[in-house]
Amino acid sequence: MTDRSPYSARLDRIPVSRRSVRTGSSLTSYWEYGSSGEKPTIVMVHGFRGDHHGLEPVVAHLEGFHILSPDLPGFGESEPLAGTHDIDGYAAWLNEFVSAVDLPNPPVILGHSFGSIVVSGALARTGLRARRVILVNPIAAPALAGPRGILTRLAVFYYLMGARLPEPLGFALLRNRAIVRVMSVTMAKTKDRELRRWIHDQHDLYFSAFGTRAVVLEAFKASVGNDVSEFAADIVDRTLLIAADQDDITPIAAQHLLVRRFPDATLEILPGVGHLIHYEVPEQAAELIRRFLAEDPE
Repeated sequence: MTDRSPYSARLDRIPVSRRSVRTGSSLTSYWEYGSSGEKPTIVMVHGFRGDHHGLEPVVAHLEGFHILSPDLPGFGESEPLAGTHDIDGYAAWLNEFVSAVDLPNPPVILGHSFGSIVVSGALARTGLRARRVILVNPIAAPALAGPRGILTRLAVFYYLMGARLPEPLGFALLRNRAIVRVMSVTMAKTKDRELRRWIHDQHDLYFSAFGTRAVVLEAFKASVGNDVSEFAADIVDRTLLIAADQDDITPIAAQHLLVRRFPDATLEILPGVGHLIHYEVPEQAAELIRRFLAEDPE
């Protein structure tokens, strides 16, 4: 196993500092890349069961930007929320986080996968404002509906078992490396053997960094019980959707339907990649982000 990223040479050129801030009654750990300057600040929200490391390949290709990347409450190094880890809880947390870091102007807000739901919920329900919005691999449709619904129900059973078994057995099930590897193999689409090996290592290293069984079960229920489409009509900020044509989580047809729900949104589709845009083609995602933000008249 190796934590050495294929993108390390680029990431090493970007100054990074670990920081923490109090959001409500819990402490949020976040990583600051670069420094504020002419380019806008980007706040990044990672996906389910991951932490800030997952978005570092994208950060590596955004040299010159000021980026704040927190660990979601209950994951990585951030403390759990005092209340329930549902979308309302996470949305309120994101609004509090942006307020707590005290930026001079509204930031660009980016969410990946489950993070796309958190970001959308915060923008639609808490009054959070963004300079622009970027959703990577957005969850465009209900996970319990459609042809993949049965797989989602199996996952629901898995997480329920992990929560109900005696604590040592429950943690062992939820952190079972064989199950994590099956998930990783399913989502990775790249033919590059070295890149696939690194992706699997990343999931082994960071996919089980959750605080408690209750946290991961509540967050999972939030991830399958909500999707971006229920919030899209209320998001007034200019939005970029970056989707993939081989995404096993959300079919591309749902992305085309989703983009029409936003008042002002653009959909970009990356070919030959699935739900791991941030790992497999971060340079392409970063280029789309750069072009999108270059259109900003401010």
